[in-house]
Amino acid sequence: MTEVVDASGVAPGEVLVDVKGVKVHFPIKRGLLIDRTVGHVYAVDGMDLTIRRGETYGLVGESGCGKSTFGRALLQLEELTEGSVPLGGVDLATLKGEDLRRQRRHMQMVFQDPLGSLDPRQTVEQLLLEGMQAHGLASDKKGARDRLVELLAAVGLPPGALSKYPHEFSGGQRQRVGIARALSVDPELIVADEPVSALDVSVQAQVINLLEDLQSEFGLTYLVIAHDLAVVRHISDRIGVMYLGALVEEAEADDLYALPLHPYTRALLSAIPVPDPVVEDTRERILLSGDLPSPANPPSGCRFHTRCPWAQRTRCSTERPELRVVPLDGVPASHKVACHWAEQIASGELQPHAVDGAVVAPLDAPEAAPHAIPGSTLLPEE
Repeated sequence: MTEVVDASGVAPGEVLVDVKGVKVHFPIKRGLLIDRTVGHVYAVDGMDLTIRRGETYGLVGESGCGKSTFGRALLQLEELTEGSVPLGGVDLATLKGEDLRRQRRHMQMVFQDPLGSLDPRQTVEQLLLEGMQAHGLASDKKGARDRLVELLAAVGLPPGALSKYPHEFSGGQRQRVGIARALSVDPELIVADEPVSALDVSVQAQVINLLEDLQSEFGLTYLVIAHDLAVVRHISDRIGVMYLGALVEEAEADDLYALPLHPYTRALLSAIPVPDPVVEDTRERILLSGDLPSPANPPSGCRFHTRCPWAQRTRCSTERPELRVVPLDGVPASHKVACHWAEQIASGELQPHAVDGAVVAPLDAPEAAPHAIPGSTLLPEE
């Protein structure tokens, strides 16, 4: 059986991951004796995403939008309902059994909870060797031991850590062990799911700098999943903003922060405090009404229209926007947005209005579409 990814002779910047139409729907079961499916949770619902070799792609969005589910689906830790996940030209969604197991060497994950992701009954040496042995990388005992020492040195831990158990480390040190475990099989892609959210602020900076150093040293490609916009801006080359199972905006990091085009992105960025009292008192603040709608019963049309201050009576509630390049001066072709009215909002032709929220049908009536509360002020189309 041959390897399905050849890492040799690939130019930097070449596409490594090219996700198309990924959907992950979880069935909602009811019944005492016989389970019947009464609906689905649309955790990921139509994701298209490209990651170039050697770059860091940041994926942001509020809790419950499907970021972590997408990251797990990318690594085939969650079963896809639909879509393709080519990694290095090979569609992971078509692989099963031994072929998929071999491919896992090229993709690894750093989990959010470092303690929960490490087996408390194994030493660090056993944790690191497990993956290497599974992929035939530890046949030489002395060579494997030297490799473990190199891995610990790369993540800033002493050789003596090999004999210790996870509970003997601090949170930051445990996350370093998790990173070393991911590196142990020489992966091309690492999915980092909230890698610093469980750590103190001072430790967060250390882990982020470590990830950047390792990327330079080993030529790694990252998908960093987070909700901390400051962390994502610091570490990412490109950023995708996710809302209720799909991307609503994608751009180079500097472009996204300089000129956000989607109303949801503008709301997210307006929530970042500015350490200048004059700017803080005068800058635009966008306060969203209501909570994230249930992924078991998402709104029709644009998923954000029930909370959007720029929503219009036509198209927004009936037609789901596609991720597209907006023909505006100063907006590069790499900047894409899923909004029907992005041009009019950017030009000021459309102004924000009050939003009261949305009524969402209960889970036992999944066929009912959510609608605006009577009295919400949707402006007529210009």
